Amino acid sequence: MQKFSVKTIVAIGIGAALFFVLHTYVAIPTPIPNTRISLDYPVLAVMSMLFGPVAGVLIGTIGHALSDLTFGSIWWSWVAGSAFFGLAMGLVGTKLKLDDGDFGVKGAVTFNIAQIIAHLISWGAIAPALDILIYNEPADKLFLQGAMGSFGNILSTAIVGTILCFAYVAARPKKGSLSKED
Repeated sequence: MQKFSVKTIVAIGIGAALFFVLHTYVAIPTPIPNTRISLDYPVLAVMSMLFGPVAGVLIGTIGHALSDLTFGSIWWSWVAGSAFFGLAMGLVGTKLKLDDGDFGVKGAVTFNIAQIIAHLISWGAIAPALDILIYNEPADKLFLQGAMGSFGNILSTAIVGTILCFAYVAARPKKGSLSKED
């Protein structure tokens, strides 16, 4: 069993709360029913990269499930998409190491390629496929929702997520940049 530090447990709680608020209250409607563009996925991406894949899964699962509850019922298929996205970005975080204080153009490109792939898998495959299997929903509607969800989430994560990564790194000293005075 994985043991979490107090810092990681607090981050999961804060991340899930941020995801919930952003997913529930800060969203732009799209012409596709039940599909919105919001800022929860850029935050999930960065929190997952900072605190790891398991924290990312928990932030995405808890935040999305709580948000769904405010709309009446939990759509586990789409919660699974958020969980996968948190997992994928947490794994990317082990490569990018934002805590080392280095995130340049190469890091931004890696981040964005990863988030595009993760969103396409989450909303173009996982969520629609599980909706068909679990809820017997019509495939054409689901893949249209998945396409719009992918597009909106990719766009918001590319813009806001990249800015959050650069801002986080700018606020941290680069690893090895501090030296002990004699």
